[in-house]
Amino acid sequence: MAASREFLLQLQGYGLTTAEIHYHLPDHPAFLQLYVWQDYDTAPDFPTLHGFLDYWRRELDGALHSVRVAHRRLIRPAEWRAVDGVIVIH
Repeated sequence: MAASREFLLQLQGYGLTTAEIHYHLPDHPAFLQLYVWQDYDTAPDFPTLHGFLDYWRRELDGALHSVRVAHRRLIRPAEWRAVDGVIVIH
């Protein structure tokens, strides 16, 4: 059984990236619409997101207003800390 594409990307250092894309409606430029995009990408350059935004500018009519990005690596080194003390168990 082969591993999923998403799992393999996470092992290569990709994290889950979510972008809130606000854009102007082509027929009503005074109104903003929201599009939520999500894919695996690498921070801080975000080449996958930039590729999508380049496609948007080239192919779609709605002019971009703003983009807000959140990113989280789901697989990373374990986080631990040393505790100085004694744990008493009955």
